[in-house]
Amino acid sequence: MRLHRMCHALIHATFSEKELAQHYNTIEALLQHDAVRTFVAWVATKPAAFHVRTRRRK
Repeated sequence: MRLHRMCHALIHATFSEKELAQHYNTIEALLQHDAVRTFVAWVATKPAAFHVRTRRRK
């Protein structure tokens, strides 16, 4: 499955590889997380070509 580029960046900025493998390894699981769900709802209101940079987690 392909993800919107900004959604993909948000996921990797929010979760570690270990968290993704253990807890968020499906779209359904990702959408249970408030930050992801809120971001996806916001991005859905933007044009398909819309893009802003995502800050990496520290």
